This record gives sequence, C-alpha cells and structure tokens, in this order.
Amino acid sequence: MPSARPSASKTAPAAVHYRIEPSDLNAHLFTVTLTVAKPKALQEVSLPVWIPGSYLVREFSKNLQQLKAQQGKHDTPLTQLDKHRWQAQCAAGKPLVLTYAVCAYDNSVRTAWLDASRGFFNGTSLCLRVHGAETLRHTMEIVSTPAMAGWSAITGLTAVKTDKHGFGLYGASGYDELVDCPVEMGLFWMGRFTAGGVSHRFVVAGAAPSFDGKRLLADTQKICETAIRFWHGDGKAPFKSYLFMLNAVGDGYGGLEHRNSTALICGRRDLPRVGEAKAPEGYTTLLGLISHEYFHTWNVKRLRPAEFASYDYTRENYTELLWFFEGFTSYYDDLLLCRAGLIDQATYLKLITKTINQVLQTPGRAVQTVAQASFDAWVKYYRQDENTPNATVSYYTKGSLVALCLDLALRREGKTTLDDVMRALWMRCAAGPMQEADLRAVLLDLAGRPFDSELDQWVHSTEELPLLALLAAHGVTLRAETPQLAQRLGLRVTENHSVQIKSVLRGGAAEKAGLAPGDEWLGLEVKGQEWRVCKLDDVAFYAGTETSLTAVVARDGRILHLPLELAAAQKHATAQKAASKATTRLPLPQPDTISLSATDATALARWLT
Repeated sequence: MPSARPSASKTAPAAVHYRIEPSDLNAHLFTVTLTVAKPKALQEVSLPVWIPGSYLVREFSKNLQQLKAQQGKHDTPLTQLDKHRWQAQCAAGKPLVLTYAVCAYDNSVRTAWLDASRGFFNGTSLCLRVHGAETLRHTMEIVSTPAMAGWSAITGLTAVKTDKHGFGLYGASGYDELVDCPVEMGLFWMGRFTAGGVSHRFVVAGAAPSFDGKRLLADTQKICETAIRFWHGDGKAPFKSYLFMLNAVGDGYGGLEHRNSTALICGRRDLPRVGEAKAPEGYTTLLGLISHEYFHTWNVKRLRPAEFASYDYTRENYTELLWFFEGFTSYYDDLLLCRAGLIDQATYLKLITKTINQVLQTPGRAVQTVAQASFDAWVKYYRQDENTPNATVSYYTKGSLVALCLDLALRREGKTTLDDVMRALWMRCAAGPMQEADLRAVLLDLAGRPFDSELDQWVHSTEELPLLALLAAHGVTLRAETPQLAQRLGLRVTENHSVQIKSVLRGGAAEKAGLAPGDEWLGLEVKGQEWRVCKLDDVAFYAGTETSLTAVVARDGRILHLPLELAAAQKHATAQKAASKATTRLPLPQPDTISLSATDATALARWLT
C-alpha cells in the first residue's frame, strides 16, 4: 500500500510536533520529542491531570520522567511550577525542543501501555500541552523500531505521510483533536465494514485463534447502522470514518469514547468463536459496550454538557448532567441491540430487570439524587470504597431508569417519544453544548406540556421512580421476588476459599449484627452447632429455616461472635409483594428485588421496535 499523499496544507510545518517512539518495550518506556516552532519567552507546558470521559484526576504526570529542553545546541532551563506544569526559559520565536520519557504500564483504555507485544496510548498521557498554541496545527510522528518487527499502528488521526503499516506522520487541527484520537500498535487483527455510507475499521488485539471476526464485524455493523438511522434517518453521520480498538485480555471490561473512535477492553472468552452458533453469554455484554460507546459519538462527544464546551485539562470539570449523557446512553445501548435484532425482547427485559435491581439494592439512592451523583463523580463514582453503595447512586443505572421512565411516559401520552426528544436536542443545540433547560424546553415543545415536575422528582430528588405503572402501560408486569441471601443479609462479598465482606448495606441485618467491611466470615453457630463457612451459600445450607444465628468473623486478628437475625425468606417475599401492590411507585426500602414479564406483546412491540 503506498503512503498517503500529503496535501500542501498538511505538509506545512506544524506549530506543535510530537515524535512518539516506543524506545524500550520491556521497560514500558515511550520516548517523546516535542518541538514547538515558535515558543514564548517563558513557554509553559503541562500534562493533563484527567482524560475526558473518565471523571477522575489520574495525575498522568506521575509517569513522566527525564524532561529536558533545548534551543539549538544549548540546554534551556526548566522550572517545575506544580505537579504537572513546567516553564521553559527560552528565547521567543526560536524552535524549542523538549524530550522526555513516559512509563506506560496501565493496560486499560484510559492511559498508556507498552510491552513486547502491544502498545497503546492516549495523547493525554504522552503529549505535553503547549500553552497558547492549543488551537494551532499539531502533528504526531509515530515511529517504529527494530524491536517492533511486524507491528502495525492505527489511529483516528488524519494520515499525512504514513507507510503501509500505519507508522509515520499524522495531523490534527489542535490539541483537543490530537489527544482525542488514541493510538493502537502491535500484531492486531483488523476488519472493515461500511455503515450509513461511512467506512468503519475494527481492530482486535489479544484474541485467541478461535475468534470469529466475521461475526463481530457483522453484528457491529448492525449496531452502527441502527445508531446512524436513530440520529439521522437517511442522513449522514457527523464523521468521515470510525475506528473501534478492542483489547482482549484474560479478564477485563470497559470502554472510553472519542469523536471518531473508541477504545474497548473485554475478556477474550467473551468474543464470538468460529464454528459456534451460540455466542458466549458475555458477548451480549460486549455488544452492549460497543453500542454504548458508539452512541456516545453523538451523546457526549458532540451534544455535550455546556460545562464541557471546552475542556480544562488542569482540574476537575464539574457537571450535573452525567445522568443524561451516561444514563440516557445506557438506556439506548441495549435498546438499540434489540432494534438491531441482536437480542430478543425477552433478553432485553432481563437486562432492564438487572438494572432495576441494581438501583433498588443501592441504599445510596435515598441519600443522593442522580444529579448530585453526577456532580460528585470525581470523588464518589470513580473512587468507590466499602461505603459507596450507602452514599451514592450510579448515574449510569439510575440515569438509564430516568430515561426509561421519560420514554414510557411520553409514549403513554401519545404525542412524542424520547427518540424524538434526542433528535430535537441535537438540532436545537447544533450538535454542541447543552443545558438541562434545553431538555425541558424540547419536552415542552414536543409533548405539549412541561415535564418539570417529573424531572424535579426523578432527577433532583430521591423519590422512587414510577416504574410499576409505566411498565404496565406498555405491556410489562413488574413483580417483587425473593432476594438472594446476600441482599437479605445486606451484604456484598467476595468468595475465595472464605467469605470476605466488601460492603455492609445500610439498614440491613448484617449492619444490625455489627458486621463490617473487611471482616472475614469464618463460621456459623446455629442450634448449638458450629460450622465452617467457605462461601455465602453455606450460611443458608447450615441455617436451614433458623433465623437466629451467630456469625463468627475475624477482624484485625480477633475472633468475634456476632448475633445475627435473618428474616425468613418467605416472610421477606410476602412483605415485598404486599408493598409492590400498595402503590404505583416502588417504595423504600421494599421491594429490593423484582422481575419483569411481558403481558401485552402488542404494547411491548410498539415500544421496542
């Protein structure tokens, strides 16, 4: 394949140029050479402290080392201003060259990774920002070394002059575009397809020989075509090409959205396999992740919170709207799988059931609104600890249920749908920054009445959502069910030859007994007998119908005997069912476990198709 032919504008010297070399694969080191064509007399540079889409200050500068600066043949003094900023005392207008190394050992979608078989990086982890030059043209040269024989490189950046393996020069309109296009390097599998008239590439690193790439491409194509039709009908997508980058690992899951690409990670056993008609159960989860990140191409990368009109890479960027941008995207990711024919209606209802139960089994939903949870993402959602379930609610899951309620309420009234609202928002905000007031205005316009009361209750209060009545109106019955033992106890645990307590839920039997996060549950005393507990099911097995037990736990080297009162399962189920019949809203704290079943196929089809 010949190198891409550069245009005159693309070959003009860039204001900011990066040379990225994977210099030592075994030491996980990238070497970066940054050339600033016309620096200021006191030129400041900095490395971002976070990456858009992942709301946590990650301190990428901790991985930067050996920073030096030169002008011509002379060293230029550098002063470190704080944890991530430096100032070069240089002559104005004369090219400034900075060199440094970055240690890349995070095998996730958020930062950078390098070893003898694969390289990956986000620009926020490797590329110092040149203050004052952010909106000028940037270029990046990705260099191959002898140790990378057979490797290829791929990115969403525009190629300027590259070889057949993808190494070479790429261009960007500015710093924001440069760092919004991650780079994948290695011996990866690649496939292509067209959706909505747009070329899509899909690369997979780390897949087993059994991987069925044709099926992954065909299913992803259906997702992309469905999403493009959702937003534009027969119109064009707002990007010229798109790139999926999937890293298959032993155990992992996650994704991070970008304007014309996404970085994904999954367990390699979740990939479809050649010759197997039935894909692994985790494959549906992977397709949901692909759908989620692709939907973000519209909802958060273009249509976005007004607070994200321009990113501040030096600090947290706060917004109360993650319930909309992450939550509504979470609502549509599985819904689009259903509309694309990749899952059936029964599977879709199971996925909704799982989401509802996750919210109902989170006591923090009565403590913090989903808008507050959005604002606090930096210190709560992304810094989870043993008390997280009691202190906050996920803006992904609760936000998706807000979207569900809003869609079902609109459909019940018959004037519009949430689909129409999303498209109207896209037009109203010119595919750009939006505020909650824009959503309220569009709802008023399309529905013919204000939805302020609903949004105030569902988003800005801790009131329960009216799921029971809204689902019933669309052919779905919600029933209370007997919860699993962990929920009856009010515990979240891990099991590995013993029961380790991760979280104790507010108001539950375990909290009343005095169990605490970090305890190891060793045994059980019941009716004068003592039993070893190796997994939580042992509690139910040995206790039988007894409800008065003694838990034997280890805490800080001490053995404790804690009286534990466990409500009978039948009594718990009866209370839940009575509570669910008492009101059209789900009461607090019961029920905490539900199931959904289709009772009106016609009404359900009107919603899901």
